[in-house]
Amino acid sequence: MTTHYQVCTRCVMDTSDPEITFDADGVCSHCRYFDEVTSKNWFPNAEGERLLQAKLAEIKRAGAGQDYDCILGLSGGVDSSYLALKAKDWGLRPLVVHVDAGWNSELAVSNIESLVRYCNYDLHTIVIDWDEMRDLQLAFLKSGLSNQDTPQDHAFFASLYRYAVKNKIRYILSGGNIATESILPKSWHSSPMDGTLIRDIHKKFGAVPLKTFPVIGFWQYYLWYPVVHGMRTFRPLNFMPYDKAEAMATLERETGWRSYGRKHGESRFTKFFQNYYLPTKFGYDKRRPHLSSLIVAGQMTREAAVLELGKPLYDPEELKADEHFLCKKLRLTEAQFQELLHARNRDYTEFANWDRQKAAMGTVRRLLQRLSGKQIKVYY
Repeated sequence: MTTHYQVCTRCVMDTSDPEITFDADGVCSHCRYFDEVTSKNWFPNAEGERLLQAKLAEIKRAGAGQDYDCILGLSGGVDSSYLALKAKDWGLRPLVVHVDAGWNSELAVSNIESLVRYCNYDLHTIVIDWDEMRDLQLAFLKSGLSNQDTPQDHAFFASLYRYAVKNKIRYILSGGNIATESILPKSWHSSPMDGTLIRDIHKKFGAVPLKTFPVIGFWQYYLWYPVVHGMRTFRPLNFMPYDKAEAMATLERETGWRSYGRKHGESRFTKFFQNYYLPTKFGYDKRRPHLSSLIVAGQMTREAAVLELGKPLYDPEELKADEHFLCKKLRLTEAQFQELLHARNRDYTEFANWDRQKAAMGTVRRLLQRLSGKQIKVYY
């Protein structure tokens, strides 16, 4: 039976997001939220330049007399690579950290090496214990959740935060940005920082003790790092014109960086997860929110996005090779993987999570904001 989806008349998000709504003109709730909320925190203009320079000066003052004034996580992807290049132009002294969770493509390693060499940065690589990483990823596959990138994402950010504290660095530079990532259905994922969820899934489906895997708890994330240690995360790309195509051209021209041909091609797991697992198991095509973000940011026309969606997600031979690689690395037979792929889908709310604590903290924060008349932000 063919499923028919309603598609937004402005972007290309559709009813594969069960929470989406449309107005009388067929424009979706994601577009309206971008116009009414998200765009208010986006400054690709003169005001952004003023705010950016003020923040850069603040970061430099805080790091005066130290070896580094900030820390930057480098995956080898476009956003973090371009941010690393801009940090050099701004005269920042970042400690560059790469977290190796076992899924780097050879091209990602090459791109990181080229960029670090060009910028003359110090690079520290944190290697996640593979036995623990493999066991946690298998546990997530057995859980039937949509966001299978959670173990990788959590390892990346948790390692970065811990290393920042260890080296007494207050500011973390993030390549996250509104220009290319403003639209992402909440129904498709849970917070990758939810350590309560990670521990519960591992308890139910894991077998190898997580002795070294860096799990962050609720109070660590929302109190210990930002309040006790005064750690702050800053997204500079939101305070400047950021065009992804231009960023890639600049990286290629100046550093020898090479394109992966698709979003998140720096991770072999993420590539397979986004382009096969999600659309096959859940009907989620991650190209839709990505392309929709570019549309509302004025970097792509809707017509061009529709043409892009018409292209196949995978070349059949490439898919076969990638599935074989993933199964071999996770020590699964392809039959076992297909069984997990077609098992019952679950929502993260079926497991222990930190939503109730987060909601309570949100209530307290809003009360404090009303009493003080000031906005209180923990991250970003």
